[in-house]
Amino acid sequence: MFNFKNTIIDPLLDQIRNNSQNKSFCINREFFTYKELGESISKIRQYIIEKNIDDKLIGLVANDDLDTYASIFALWLEGKAYVPLHPNQPLERCMKIVEQVSINYIFDSSQKTRYTENFVVNTRSLHYTRELLEYKDDILDSELAYILFTSGSTGDPKGVTMSRENISAFMDSFWDSGITVNSDDKCLQCFDLTFDVSIQCYLSALTKGACCYTVPHGEIKYLYVSNLIDEHKLTVVVMAPSMLRYMEPYFNEIDVSSIKYCILTAEACPLNLIEKWFTYAKNVQVFDFYGPTEATIYCTYYKLNRNAKNKSVNGIVSIGNPMKNVHAIIVNENNEIVDFGEKGELCVAGAQITPGYYRNKERNDTSFFYKNVDGKDCRFYRTGDLCYQEPEGNIMYIGRIDNQVKIQGYRVELGEIEFYARQYLDKINAVAIAFENSVRTIEICLFIESKEFDKTELSKHLSNNLPAYMLPSVYYFLEKLPINNSEKIDKIKLKKLIENA
Repeated sequence: MFNFKNTIIDPLLDQIRNNSQNKSFCINREFFTYKELGESISKIRQYIIEKNIDDKLIGLVANDDLDTYASIFALWLEGKAYVPLHPNQPLERCMKIVEQVSINYIFDSSQKTRYTENFVVNTRSLHYTRELLEYKDDILDSELAYILFTSGSTGDPKGVTMSRENISAFMDSFWDSGITVNSDDKCLQCFDLTFDVSIQCYLSALTKGACCYTVPHGEIKYLYVSNLIDEHKLTVVVMAPSMLRYMEPYFNEIDVSSIKYCILTAEACPLNLIEKWFTYAKNVQVFDFYGPTEATIYCTYYKLNRNAKNKSVNGIVSIGNPMKNVHAIIVNENNEIVDFGEKGELCVAGAQITPGYYRNKERNDTSFFYKNVDGKDCRFYRTGDLCYQEPEGNIMYIGRIDNQVKIQGYRVELGEIEFYARQYLDKINAVAIAFENSVRTIEICLFIESKEFDKTELSKHLSNNLPAYMLPSVYYFLEKLPINNSEKIDKIKLKKLIENA
Protein backbone atom coordinates (compact mmCIF):
# COMPACT_ATOMS: atom_id res chain seq x y z
CA MET A 1 0.00 0.00 0.00
CA PHE A 2 2.81 2.41 0.89
CA ASN A 3 5.66 2.48 -1.59
CA PHE A 4 9.09 3.50 -0.30
CA LYS A 5 10.44 4.16 -3.78
CA ASN A 6 7.60 6.52 -4.71
CA THR A 7 7.43 8.26 -1.33
CA ILE A 8 11.11 8.66 -0.42
CA ILE A 9 13.58 7.63 -3.10
CA ASP A 10 12.09 9.09 -6.28
CA PRO A 11 11.41 12.56 -4.79
CA LEU A 12 14.99 12.71 -3.48
CA LEU A 13 16.52 11.59 -6.78
CA ASP A 14 14.37 14.11 -8.61
CA GLN A 15 15.96 16.88 -6.55
CA ILE A 16 19.48 15.51 -7.09
CA ARG A 17 19.02 15.30 -10.86
CA ASN A 18 16.84 18.31 -11.62
CA ASN A 19 17.87 20.80 -8.94
CA SER A 20 21.48 19.73 -8.55
CA GLN A 21 22.85 23.18 -7.70
CA ASN A 22 20.31 23.86 -4.97
CA LYS A 23 21.56 23.61 -1.39
CA SER A 24 20.78 20.30 0.31
CA PHE A 25 22.57 20.77 3.63
CA CYS A 26 24.17 23.41 5.80
CA ILE A 27 26.46 21.46 8.13
CA ASN A 28 28.74 23.30 10.54
CA ARG A 29 27.98 26.45 8.50
CA GLU A 30 29.22 24.86 5.26
CA PHE A 31 26.76 24.42 2.39
CA PHE A 32 26.47 21.32 0.19
CA THR A 33 24.46 21.05 -3.03
CA TYR A 34 22.10 18.25 -4.04
CA LYS A 35 24.75 17.31 -6.62
CA GLU A 36 27.32 16.82 -3.85
CA LEU A 37 24.82 14.77 -1.85
CA GLY A 38 24.20 12.55 -4.90
CA GLU A 39 27.93 12.08 -5.46
CA SER A 40 28.47 11.11 -1.83
CA ILE A 41 25.60 8.60 -2.02
CA SER A 42 27.06 7.14 -5.23
CA LYS A 43 30.61 6.73 -3.92
CA ILE A 44 29.38 4.91 -0.81
CA ARG A 45 27.05 2.71 -2.81
CA GLN A 46 29.84 1.90 -5.25
CA TYR A 47 31.93 0.61 -2.35
CA ILE A 48 29.07 -1.58 -1.14
CA ILE A 49 28.67 -3.07 -4.63
CA GLU A 50 32.38 -3.55 -5.32
CA LYS A 51 33.03 -5.20 -1.96
CA ASN A 52 29.92 -7.36 -2.37
CA ILE A 53 28.63 -6.57 1.11
CA ASP A 54 25.71 -8.94 1.64
CA ASP A 55 24.87 -7.99 5.23
CA LYS A 56 21.43 -6.41 5.58
CA LEU A 57 22.16 -4.57 8.84
CA ILE A 58 25.02 -2.06 8.82
CA GLY A 59 26.31 -0.03 11.74
CA LEU A 60 26.49 3.71 11.10
CA VAL A 61 28.42 6.09 13.34
CA ALA A 62 25.98 8.99 13.60
CA ASN A 63 28.30 11.88 12.84
CA ASP A 64 27.06 15.25 11.68
CA ASP A 65 28.45 15.38 8.15
CA LEU A 66 27.40 14.86 4.54
CA ASP A 67 28.90 11.37 4.22
CA THR A 68 26.86 10.10 7.18
CA TYR A 69 23.56 11.33 5.71
CA ALA A 70 24.62 9.99 2.30
CA SER A 71 25.38 6.60 3.87
CA ILE A 72 21.74 6.28 4.95
CA PHE A 73 20.49 6.71 1.39
CA ALA A 74 23.25 4.53 -0.10
CA LEU A 75 22.24 1.72 2.25
CA TRP A 76 18.56 2.19 1.44
CA LEU A 77 19.29 2.07 -2.31
CA GLU A 78 21.04 -1.26 -1.76
CA GLY A 79 18.17 -2.72 0.26
CA LYS A 80 19.97 -2.46 3.58
CA ALA A 81 19.10 -0.99 6.97
CA TYR A 82 21.26 1.20 9.16
CA VAL A 83 21.81 0.92 12.90
CA PRO A 84 22.99 4.31 14.23
CA LEU A 85 25.78 4.37 16.82
CA HIS A 86 26.23 7.62 18.72
CA PRO A 87 29.79 8.96 18.36
CA ASN A 88 29.87 10.37 21.89
CA GLN A 89 28.08 7.73 23.92
CA PRO A 90 30.16 5.20 25.90
CA LEU A 91 31.84 2.70 23.61
CA GLU A 92 30.69 -0.16 25.86
CA ARG A 93 27.06 0.81 25.28
CA CYS A 94 27.56 1.05 21.52
CA MET A 95 29.29 -2.33 21.49
CA LYS A 96 26.26 -3.90 23.18
CA ILE A 97 24.21 -2.71 20.21
CA VAL A 98 26.81 -4.05 17.77
CA GLU A 99 26.74 -7.44 19.52
CA GLN A 100 22.93 -7.62 19.74
CA VAL A 101 22.55 -7.07 16.01
CA SER A 102 25.67 -9.07 15.06
CA ILE A 103 27.00 -6.13 13.05
CA ASN A 104 29.97 -7.00 10.85
CA TYR A 105 30.37 -3.65 9.05
CA ILE A 106 30.43 -0.17 10.53
CA PHE A 107 30.34 2.88 8.26
CA ASP A 108 32.26 5.71 9.93
CA SER A 109 33.14 9.14 8.54
CA SER A 110 35.30 10.00 11.56
CA GLN A 111 38.95 10.85 11.00
CA LYS A 112 39.80 8.20 13.60
CA THR A 113 37.40 5.39 14.46
CA ARG A 114 36.73 3.95 17.92
CA TYR A 115 35.91 0.54 16.51
CA THR A 116 38.57 -2.12 16.02
CA GLU A 117 36.78 -5.47 16.28
CA ASN A 118 34.52 -4.93 13.27
CA PHE A 119 35.26 -4.06 9.66
CA VAL A 120 35.11 -0.27 9.53
CA VAL A 121 34.40 1.48 6.24
CA ASN A 122 35.88 4.98 6.29
CA THR A 123 33.33 6.77 4.11
CA ARG A 124 35.34 9.99 4.25
CA SER A 125 38.16 8.37 2.25
CA LEU A 126 35.97 7.11 -0.62
CA HIS A 127 36.01 8.89 -4.00
CA TYR A 128 33.23 9.56 -6.49
CA THR A 129 33.67 8.11 -9.98
CA ARG A 130 30.17 7.54 -11.36
CA GLU A 131 26.48 7.99 -10.59
CA LEU A 132 24.85 5.02 -8.86
CA LEU A 133 21.41 6.21 -7.82
CA GLU A 134 18.97 3.64 -9.22
CA TYR A 135 16.75 1.84 -6.72
CA LYS A 136 16.94 -1.94 -6.82
CA ASP A 137 13.71 -3.47 -8.14
CA ASP A 138 13.73 -6.48 -5.81
CA ILE A 139 13.57 -4.55 -2.52
CA LEU A 140 10.36 -5.22 -0.60
CA ASP A 141 8.63 -2.49 1.37
CA SER A 142 8.42 -4.92 4.28
CA GLU A 143 12.23 -4.94 4.56
CA LEU A 144 13.86 -2.96 7.37
CA ALA A 145 15.05 0.62 6.92
CA TYR A 146 16.67 1.12 10.33
CA ILE A 147 16.86 -0.14 13.91
CA LEU A 148 16.89 2.43 16.71
CA PHE A 149 17.93 1.42 20.21
CA THR A 150 16.16 2.85 23.22
CA SER A 151 16.75 2.54 26.95
CA GLY A 152 16.11 -0.86 28.55
CA SER A 153 15.54 -1.71 32.23
CA THR A 154 17.95 -4.68 32.19
CA GLY A 155 20.91 -2.51 31.26
CA ASP A 156 20.75 -3.64 27.64
CA PRO A 157 19.28 -1.22 25.07
CA LYS A 158 16.34 -2.61 23.09
CA GLY A 159 16.16 -2.32 19.31
CA VAL A 160 13.04 -0.98 17.60
CA THR A 161 12.86 -2.19 13.99
CA MET A 162 11.26 0.02 11.37
CA SER A 163 10.33 -1.07 7.85
CA ARG A 164 10.31 0.90 4.62
CA GLU A 165 6.53 0.69 4.65
CA ASN A 166 6.50 2.25 8.12
CA ILE A 167 8.46 5.27 6.88
CA SER A 168 6.32 5.62 3.75
CA ALA A 169 3.13 5.50 5.81
CA PHE A 170 4.55 8.07 8.20
CA MET A 171 5.49 10.52 5.46
CA ASP A 172 2.03 10.12 3.93
CA SER A 173 0.53 10.93 7.35
CA PHE A 174 2.90 13.83 7.92
CA TRP A 175 2.03 15.64 4.69
CA ASP A 176 -1.66 15.11 5.47
CA SER A 177 -1.27 17.21 8.64
CA GLY A 178 -1.30 20.43 6.63
CA ILE A 179 2.41 21.20 6.69
CA THR A 180 3.93 22.05 3.31
CA VAL A 181 7.61 22.34 2.39
CA ASN A 182 9.16 23.50 -0.88
CA SER A 183 12.57 24.22 -2.38
CA ASP A 184 12.66 27.72 -0.89
CA ASP A 185 12.43 26.44 2.68
CA LYS A 186 15.23 26.27 5.22
CA CYS A 187 14.60 23.43 7.66
CA LEU A 188 16.17 22.80 11.05
CA GLN A 189 17.57 19.35 11.91
CA CYS A 190 18.86 19.61 15.49
CA PHE A 191 18.37 16.00 16.61
CA ASP A 192 20.99 13.26 16.85
CA LEU A 193 20.65 10.58 14.18
CA THR A 194 20.15 8.05 16.98
CA PHE A 195 16.78 9.74 17.63
CA ASP A 196 13.88 9.13 15.25
CA VAL A 197 12.70 12.73 14.93
CA SER A 198 15.89 13.38 12.94
CA ILE A 199 14.41 11.21 10.17
CA GLN A 200 11.36 13.44 9.80
CA CYS A 201 13.60 16.50 9.78
CA TYR A 202 15.86 15.45 6.93
CA LEU A 203 13.27 13.54 4.87
CA SER A 204 10.68 16.32 4.88
CA ALA A 205 13.39 18.72 3.70
CA LEU A 206 15.27 16.61 1.15
CA THR A 207 12.25 15.06 -0.58
CA LYS A 208 10.95 18.59 -1.26
CA GLY A 209 14.23 20.17 -2.35
CA ALA A 210 14.67 22.30 0.78
CA CYS A 211 17.94 22.93 2.63
CA CYS A 212 18.52 21.05 5.88
CA TYR A 213 20.41 22.97 8.60
CA THR A 214 22.07 20.74 11.20
CA VAL A 215 23.59 21.35 14.64
CA PRO A 216 27.15 20.04 15.16
CA HIS A 217 27.95 17.80 18.11
CA GLY A 218 29.41 19.66 21.05
CA GLU A 219 27.57 22.92 20.43
CA ILE A 220 25.20 24.44 22.98
CA LYS A 221 22.12 23.55 20.99
CA TYR A 222 19.70 26.29 21.93
CA LEU A 223 22.30 29.01 21.29
CA TYR A 224 23.35 27.48 17.98
CA VAL A 225 19.72 27.09 16.89
CA SER A 226 18.96 30.68 17.93
CA ASN A 227 21.84 31.88 15.76
CA LEU A 228 20.73 29.73 12.81
CA ILE A 229 17.21 31.14 12.97
CA ASP A 230 18.46 34.69 13.25
CA GLU A 231 21.26 34.50 10.68
CA HIS A 232 19.83 32.13 8.05
CA LYS A 233 16.12 32.92 8.42
CA LEU A 234 14.96 29.35 8.92
CA THR A 235 11.37 28.68 7.87
CA VAL A 236 10.66 25.24 9.40
CA VAL A 237 11.90 24.37 12.89
CA VAL A 238 11.44 21.14 14.81
CA MET A 239 12.51 21.02 18.44
CA ALA A 240 11.67 19.74 21.89
CA PRO A 241 9.75 22.16 24.15
CA SER A 242 12.71 22.13 26.54
CA MET A 243 14.88 23.75 23.84
CA LEU A 244 12.25 26.41 23.24
CA ARG A 245 12.20 26.96 27.00
CA TYR A 246 15.96 27.55 27.01
CA MET A 247 15.53 29.99 24.12
CA GLU A 248 12.76 31.88 25.94
CA PRO A 249 15.02 34.57 27.50
CA TYR A 250 16.27 35.41 24.00
CA PHE A 251 12.90 35.60 22.20
CA ASN A 252 13.08 39.39 21.91
CA GLU A 253 16.66 39.23 20.57
CA ILE A 254 16.03 36.74 17.74
CA ASP A 255 14.39 37.62 14.45
CA VAL A 256 11.85 34.79 14.16
CA SER A 257 9.70 36.44 11.48
CA SER A 258 10.90 33.92 8.86
CA ILE A 259 9.51 30.86 10.67
CA LYS A 260 6.39 29.41 9.01
CA TYR A 261 6.12 26.17 10.98
CA CYS A 262 7.28 25.26 14.46
CA ILE A 263 6.90 21.58 15.33
CA LEU A 264 7.25 20.80 19.03
CA THR A 265 7.78 17.16 19.88
CA ALA A 266 9.61 14.56 21.99
CA GLU A 267 8.11 15.64 25.33
CA ALA A 268 5.04 17.20 26.91
CA CYS A 269 4.36 20.70 25.62
CA PRO A 270 3.57 23.46 28.19
CA LEU A 271 0.77 25.76 27.06
CA ASN A 272 2.17 28.89 28.74
CA LEU A 273 5.40 28.52 26.77
CA ILE A 274 3.49 28.42 23.47
CA GLU A 275 1.39 31.42 24.41
CA LYS A 276 4.55 33.42 25.01
CA TRP A 277 6.11 32.07 21.78
CA PHE A 278 3.06 33.27 19.84
CA THR A 279 3.63 36.85 21.03
CA TYR A 280 7.08 36.90 19.42
CA ALA A 281 6.66 34.53 16.45
CA LYS A 282 3.96 36.44 14.60
CA ASN A 283 3.93 34.34 11.43
CA VAL A 284 4.39 30.85 12.84
CA GLN A 285 1.98 27.94 12.83
CA VAL A 286 2.69 25.72 15.84
CA PHE A 287 2.09 21.97 15.91
CA ASP A 288 2.43 19.61 18.86
CA PHE A 289 3.40 16.19 17.49
CA TYR A 290 3.39 13.11 19.71
CA GLY A 291 4.63 9.60 19.13
CA PRO A 292 6.74 6.75 20.47
CA THR A 293 9.56 5.32 18.35
CA GLU A 294 7.46 2.18 17.88
CA ALA A 295 4.86 4.16 15.91
CA THR A 296 7.39 5.71 13.50
CA ILE A 297 8.25 9.13 14.84
CA TYR A 298 4.79 10.71 15.34
CA CYS A 299 1.32 9.21 15.55
CA THR A 300 -0.89 12.10 16.77
CA TYR A 301 -0.78 15.86 16.36
CA TYR A 302 -2.48 19.02 17.55
CA LYS A 303 -2.38 22.33 15.70
CA LEU A 304 -2.36 25.24 18.12
CA ASN A 305 -4.47 28.32 17.54
CA ARG A 306 -3.05 31.75 18.40
CA ASN A 307 -6.50 33.36 18.40
CA ALA A 308 -8.53 30.84 20.40
CA LYS A 309 -8.30 28.76 23.54
CA ASN A 310 -6.16 25.66 23.05
CA LYS A 311 -6.92 22.28 24.58
CA SER A 312 -4.76 21.45 27.58
CA VAL A 313 -4.75 19.58 30.88
CA ASN A 314 -2.55 20.45 33.86
CA GLY A 315 -0.94 23.09 31.68
CA ILE A 316 0.08 20.53 29.03
CA VAL A 317 -1.11 20.91 25.44
CA SER A 318 -3.32 18.17 24.00
CA ILE A 319 -1.58 15.63 21.78
CA GLY A 320 -4.54 15.99 19.43
CA ASN A 321 -5.92 13.42 17.03
CA PRO A 322 -4.40 10.35 15.36
CA MET A 323 -2.52 10.95 12.13
CA LYS A 324 -3.91 9.70 8.83
CA ASN A 325 -2.47 6.17 8.97
CA VAL A 326 -2.87 5.61 12.71
CA HIS A 327 -5.76 4.20 14.74
CA ALA A 328 -5.77 5.10 18.44
CA ILE A 329 -7.73 3.71 21.37
CA ILE A 330 -7.56 4.20 25.13
CA VAL A 331 -7.98 1.04 27.18
CA ASN A 332 -8.19 -0.11 30.78
CA GLU A 333 -6.16 -2.93 32.35
CA ASN A 334 -8.37 -5.50 30.58
CA ASN A 335 -7.76 -3.96 27.14
CA GLU A 336 -11.34 -2.67 27.08
CA ILE A 337 -11.90 0.68 25.41
CA VAL A 338 -12.83 3.27 28.02
CA ASP A 339 -15.46 6.00 27.74
CA PHE A 340 -14.69 9.58 26.74
CA GLY A 341 -13.09 11.42 29.64
CA GLU A 342 -11.97 8.21 31.34
CA LYS A 343 -8.25 7.71 31.83
CA GLY A 344 -6.45 4.70 30.42
CA GLU A 345 -3.46 3.61 28.38
CA LEU A 346 -3.11 5.01 24.88
CA CYS A 347 -2.63 2.23 22.31
CA VAL A 348 -2.00 2.75 18.60
CA ALA A 349 -2.32 0.61 15.48
CA GLY A 350 -1.88 1.00 11.73
CA ALA A 351 0.73 1.00 8.99
CA GLN A 352 3.19 3.04 11.05
CA ILE A 353 3.55 0.47 13.83
CA THR A 354 6.92 -1.29 14.10
CA PRO A 355 7.26 -4.97 13.14
CA GLY A 356 8.61 -5.36 16.69
CA TYR A 357 11.70 -5.34 18.87
CA TYR A 358 14.79 -6.96 17.44
CA ARG A 359 15.18 -10.53 18.76
CA ASN A 360 13.12 -9.77 21.85
CA LYS A 361 10.09 -12.07 21.91
CA GLU A 362 9.32 -11.39 25.57
CA ARG A 363 9.12 -7.66 25.00
CA ASN A 364 7.07 -8.11 21.84
CA ASP A 365 4.58 -10.32 23.67
CA THR A 366 3.99 -7.69 26.36
CA SER A 367 4.07 -4.57 24.18
CA PHE A 368 1.68 -5.61 21.40
CA PHE A 369 -1.80 -7.13 21.34
CA TYR A 370 -4.59 -7.80 18.85
CA LYS A 371 -8.04 -6.35 19.29
CA ASN A 372 -11.07 -6.33 17.05
CA VAL A 373 -12.12 -2.76 16.31
CA ASP A 374 -14.99 -2.01 13.95
CA GLY A 375 -14.98 -5.61 12.71
CA LYS A 376 -11.26 -5.69 11.96
CA ASP A 377 -8.46 -7.35 13.93
CA CYS A 378 -5.81 -4.71 14.57
CA ARG A 379 -2.35 -5.07 16.09
CA PHE A 380 -1.93 -2.42 18.78
CA TYR A 381 1.16 -1.08 20.50
CA ARG A 382 0.93 -0.13 24.17
CA THR A 383 2.47 3.32 24.52
CA GLY A 384 2.63 3.24 28.32
CA ASP A 385 1.12 6.74 28.35
CA LEU A 386 -1.84 7.61 30.54
CA CYS A 387 -4.39 9.60 28.53
CA TYR A 388 -8.06 10.35 28.08
CA GLN A 389 -10.04 11.38 25.01
CA GLU A 390 -12.54 14.18 24.74
CA PRO A 391 -15.82 13.64 22.82
CA GLU A 392 -14.61 15.74 19.86
CA GLY A 393 -11.59 13.46 19.54
CA ASN A 394 -8.67 15.31 21.12
CA ILE A 395 -6.42 13.10 23.23
CA MET A 396 -5.16 14.58 26.50
CA TYR A 397 -1.80 13.39 27.84
CA ILE A 398 -1.54 12.85 31.61
CA GLY A 399 1.85 11.15 32.07
CA ARG A 400 3.75 7.88 32.00
CA ILE A 401 2.17 4.73 33.39
CA ASP A 402 5.47 2.99 33.93
CA ASN A 403 8.92 4.08 35.00
CA GLN A 404 9.96 5.85 31.81
CA VAL A 405 10.57 9.54 31.33
CA LYS A 406 11.67 11.70 28.43
CA ILE A 407 14.85 13.71 28.83
CA GLN A 408 16.01 16.03 26.03
CA GLY A 409 13.56 14.17 23.81
CA TYR A 410 15.08 10.76 24.57
CA ARG A 411 13.00 8.10 26.23
CA VAL A 412 14.78 6.96 29.37
CA GLU A 413 14.07 3.93 31.50
CA LEU A 414 14.88 4.97 35.07
CA GLY A 415 15.44 1.30 35.83
CA GLU A 416 18.50 1.31 33.57
CA ILE A 417 20.12 4.06 35.64
CA GLU A 418 19.30 2.10 38.79
CA PHE A 419 20.71 -1.05 37.21
CA TYR A 420 24.16 0.46 36.67
CA ALA A 421 24.14 2.26 40.01
CA ARG A 422 23.37 -0.97 41.85
CA GLN A 423 25.94 -2.79 39.74
CA TYR A 424 28.61 -0.53 41.22
CA LEU A 425 27.11 -0.25 44.71
CA ASP A 426 26.76 -4.04 45.05
CA LYS A 427 24.29 -4.59 47.91
CA ILE A 428 23.42 -0.93 48.42
CA ASN A 429 20.02 0.10 47.09
CA ALA A 430 19.55 3.04 44.73
CA VAL A 431 16.49 4.68 43.19
CA ALA A 432 16.40 7.12 40.28
CA ILE A 433 13.77 9.84 40.36
CA ALA A 434 13.02 12.30 37.59
CA PHE A 435 12.22 15.86 38.59
CA GLU A 436 11.49 19.18 36.95
CA ASN A 437 14.09 21.88 37.56
CA SER A 438 13.62 25.64 37.79
CA VAL A 439 13.47 26.03 34.00
CA ARG A 440 10.98 23.15 33.71
CA THR A 441 13.31 20.65 32.08
CA ILE A 442 13.75 17.11 33.39
CA GLU A 443 16.75 16.00 35.44
CA ILE A 444 17.60 12.84 37.39
CA CYS A 445 18.22 12.53 41.11
CA LEU A 446 19.81 9.31 42.34
CA PHE A 447 18.85 8.34 45.89
CA ILE A 448 21.36 6.04 47.59
CA GLU A 449 20.57 4.05 50.74
CA SER A 450 23.85 4.71 52.53
CA LYS A 451 25.82 7.17 54.58
CA GLU A 452 27.36 9.81 52.36
CA PHE A 453 30.56 8.82 50.55
CA ASP A 454 32.72 10.19 47.75
CA LYS A 455 30.65 9.57 44.63
CA THR A 456 33.50 10.16 42.13
CA GLU A 457 33.97 6.50 41.21
CA LEU A 458 30.23 5.88 41.04
CA SER A 459 29.83 8.85 38.70
CA LYS A 460 32.67 7.52 36.56
CA HIS A 461 31.02 4.08 36.39
CA LEU A 462 27.72 5.60 35.28
CA SER A 463 29.49 7.80 32.69
CA ASN A 464 31.17 4.72 31.22
CA ASN A 465 27.84 2.95 30.75
CA LEU A 466 25.21 5.61 30.12
CA PRO A 467 24.82 8.51 27.67
CA ALA A 468 25.16 12.00 29.11
CA TYR A 469 21.42 12.73 29.13
CA MET A 470 20.85 9.75 31.48
CA LEU A 471 23.41 10.77 34.12
CA PRO A 472 22.08 11.96 37.49
CA SER A 473 22.60 15.65 38.15
CA VAL A 474 21.84 15.26 41.86
CA TYR A 475 22.88 12.58 44.38
CA TYR A 476 20.95 12.20 47.63
CA PHE A 477 22.13 9.94 50.47
CA LEU A 478 19.64 8.42 52.93
CA GLU A 479 20.36 5.91 55.67
CA LYS A 480 17.01 4.30 54.86
CA LEU A 481 14.82 4.70 51.80
CA PRO A 482 11.18 5.41 52.78
CA ILE A 483 8.65 2.58 52.39
CA ASN A 484 4.92 3.03 51.70
CA ASN A 485 1.96 0.94 52.90
CA SER A 486 2.43 -1.50 50.03
CA GLU A 487 5.96 -2.24 51.21
CA LYS A 488 7.35 -0.49 48.17
CA ILE A 489 9.81 2.37 48.07
CA ASP A 490 7.81 5.54 48.59
CA LYS A 491 8.70 7.57 45.51
CA ILE A 492 6.24 10.30 46.45
CA LYS A 493 8.26 11.01 49.59
CA LEU A 494 11.47 10.97 47.58
CA LYS A 495 10.06 13.53 45.15
CA LYS A 496 9.07 15.74 48.09
CA LEU A 497 12.64 15.58 49.38
CA ILE A 498 13.82 16.94 46.04
CA GLU A 499 11.18 19.68 46.05
CA ASN A 500 12.16 20.75 49.57
CA ALA A 501 15.92 20.62 48.97
